[in-house]
Amino acid sequence: MCVAVPLKIINIQGKEATGEAFGASRTIRVDLLPGVKTGDYVIVHAGIAIAKINEQEAEENLETIKDVIDAEVNALF
Repeated sequence: MCVAVPLKIINIQGKEATGEAFGASRTIRVDLLPGVKTGDYVIVHAGIAIAKINEQEAEENLETIKDVIDAEVNALF
């Protein structure tokens, strides 16, 4: 199963950017999204930003991901 994750852009250098979620950062490609800037939220799949989303959508997606992770952890105990 493939999952696209929302990340907040915290730095851009050319075709690459640093995105952050849950306190972790990752280098991603942003060349498919012209006009993306620091502070924007993007959906990332396989290390490539594929869509720009607003902050509310990003927060809702991240909360859902957190709920799934929490449910999996709770299922182990």
